[in-house]
Amino acid sequence: MSEKESIEAEFMENFLIVWNPKDGTQLYKNGFFGKPLGIPKPKIVEFNVPLILDLMEGLYLLEKGVIKVFERKRRKEVSFEKLRRKARKIYEEFDLKYLVYKDLREHGLVVTPGIKYGSDFAVYKRGPGLEHAPYMVSVKKASDEITATEIVKAGRLATTVRKRFIVAVPKPETGKVDYLIFKWFKA
Repeated sequence: MSEKESIEAEFMENFLIVWNPKDGTQLYKNGFFGKPLGIPKPKIVEFNVPLILDLMEGLYLLEKGVIKVFERKRRKEVSFEKLRRKARKIYEEFDLKYLVYKDLREHGLVVTPGIKYGSDFAVYKRGPGLEHAPYMVSVKKASDEITATEIVKAGRLATTVRKRFIVAVPKPETGKVDYLIFKWFKA
C-alpha cells in the first residue's frame, strides 16, 4: 500500500464497504482484500463496483492505517477498539483468530474465510483466481483437545479438496503462532 491518504470504508452491520470502486480495486490488487459486490469469483483486476470487507480484514487494514472507517449516519470515524468490540460479538474466539490472520498476512499470504472447507481460513500463496488455496487453517487454543477422529475427518476433507490441513495455535501472551501441518500419504 502506498503512503497516501487512507481509503474510506463505511461500517455497516457486520461488514465494511469501500464505495469508491477505484479504492476498492486498489485494495483488491494489493493483497486480495475483500470481495467486489456481485462478482463471486473475480478474475479481473479492475472493477467498477463497491468492495465488501469482512470485519477481520477490515480491522487488519485499519490497524495498518490503510483504511479509515466511518459510520454513515453521523459521519463519525470508527475506532480500532469499537470495530474490534463488534468483531468479538460476531466471531467466536475472535482475538485468537485475528492473531492468526495477522500472522499469516504478515508472512505475505492471502487469507480468506474458510467456512466452505469447515475451517477458519483458506490460505493462498498468490491469491484467489491465480491458484486454488493450498491450505485450510483451523485455529485452536493450546488447551483444546483434538481427537484422532477430528484429525482424520479434517485430513480426509483436505485431501479431497487438495489442500494441506493446518492447525494454528496462537500464543496471546507472546503474539506468536505455532502451526501444525498435516501431510497425508499412502502407505
